Amino acid sequence: MMRRTRLPSLCTAGAAMALATSMTYADNVTAPMGWSGKGEAGLVLARGNADTTSANAKLDAMDIVNDWKHTVHVGFLYGRNVSFATAQRLEGAWQTDYNFGKQAFVFGSVAGENDRFDGFVYQVTFATGLGYKFVDSDTTKLSGTLGMGYRRLQSEELFKTPDGRVYARIPGESTSDGVVSAGLEYLQQVTQTTKLTDKFQVQSGGQNTAVANDFAVVVNVNASLALSVGYGIRYNSNPPVGTKTTDQLTTVNLVYNFNSPVKK
Repeated sequence: MMRRTRLPSLCTAGAAMALATSMTYADNVTAPMGWSGKGEAGLVLARGNADTTSANAKLDAMDIVNDWKHTVHVGFLYGRNVSFATAQRLEGAWQTDYNFGKQAFVFGSVAGENDRFDGFVYQVTFATGLGYKFVDSDTTKLSGTLGMGYRRLQSEELFKTPDGRVYARIPGESTSDGVVSAGLEYLQQVTQTTKLTDKFQVQSGGQNTAVANDFAVVVNVNASLALSVGYGIRYNSNPPVGTKTTDQLTTVNLVYNFNSPVKK
């Protein structure tokens, strides 16, 4: 379910987002009040000559109160072959935006990740800065953020057997550093039932540069259900001994969309 690749693969989705900057800016569209979002999950079970299990789940939700917007993300990934676990990651993030203009906003965020196979026990980052909505129309949305933050992380050295099983872990010391945080979010409504989404995030400091990119094609089945095919990359520039820099993940998930508009 997971394999390694190199950082230049990130340019594929990034180039698509860059093209959107040439579009003409349209008037803002008023978003519905109240919590809305989506939950998605996928499961693959292979039994026979090769026994493997792969599962992932995500929750993304948003709440808008006048000029304030709150977004939350939770994700879980698990992979296992017949003998041992091959992937296990838990991630979460919260961001609050405040609009002080038609296109500009300030943000504050906290994001954390616990991955059993990337060489870090955990990485947690607090960040704040400015954001800008380059395009915000009915069919196209493109926004970017840039800020500064504080990161706390703990590395660990992994020891593996020739077949890839981790048989020992040696945690390192927890360290802190300042980081530059930058991100892009893109959405394109291709047809009435199909849309493209991409989220790109970089947190760069003296100890490590962490890059995450998640691209997805979403096709609605009805008002509540959709099918999503996603491609994600996680990159660490300075991983501990025993780990590689880059993970790649492809998913096929069933998506449930929810919307609970509440006038505030």
